[in-house]
Amino acid sequence: MSPIHVRRAEDGDVDEVLGIITAAFARDPLWSHALASPDGTTEHHARFWRLFIEGAMPYSWVWVTDGGEAASVWIPPGGTEMNDLQEEELGRLARQLLGEKAARYFELLHSFEAAHPRAEPHYYLSLLATHPEHSGRGIGMELLRTNLAVIDSEGLPAYLESSNPANNRRYESVGFRPIGKFAYAGGGPRVTTMWREARSAPDREPR
Repeated sequence: MSPIHVRRAEDGDVDEVLGIITAAFARDPLWSHALASPDGTTEHHARFWRLFIEGAMPYSWVWVTDGGEAASVWIPPGGTEMNDLQEEELGRLARQLLGEKAARYFELLHSFEAAHPRAEPHYYLSLLATHPEHSGRGIGMELLRTNLAVIDSEGLPAYLESSNPANNRRYESVGFRPIGKFAYAGGGPRVTTMWREARSAPDREPR
C-alpha cells in the first residue's frame, strides 16, 4: 500500500468527513438497524452523523486522510461528544425520523453511555470509517495507528466500541482488548467494548 497522508480535519473538511462516515456505516450491522427509518431510506443518516462530527470538531481530534479515503473522530480526555444543543437536536431527529424505533435508539445510546469506563482519563474513538470505495486496503487501520502514535506520545489509554465483530481482531492487532459487551434490542450484533492500556511516552519512565 502506498503511504497515506493523515491530517487533522478543519472546518472546511466536515462535509468530506461526513461523506466518508455516512457511506461506511450505511451497511454497518448495528447502525443499519438502529438508524433504519420507517420508509427504508438512508438519506437521513447523514443528519445524525453530522452532529457527532461537529460535536468533536472543537477538540481538533477529527482526522482525515488527504485522499478522502478514511476518517476518525476522537474525543480527548475530559471532552464530550456533543454540547447540550446538539444533544437536543439528536433527540429531535430521532423522534422525527425513526418513528417507533426512536425509543430503541435512545436505549442504545444509553447502553453506550453506561458501558463507557470513566475511572481513568482516556481518548475515546467515537467513529472510525473507511469509504467503501477504498475498503480492504488497510487505510483505516493505518489512520488508527497514526492516531494511536500521538496518543502514545502522551502516555494515555484509549477506548472504543466495536459495532462490527469483523473488526474486533483488527483492533486487537493494535493493542485493544475486549472488556465487555452489550446488545441492541432492535437487532444486529452485540457491541464489544475495547480498551487499550497507556503506552509509556518516549520521555517518560514506565509506569
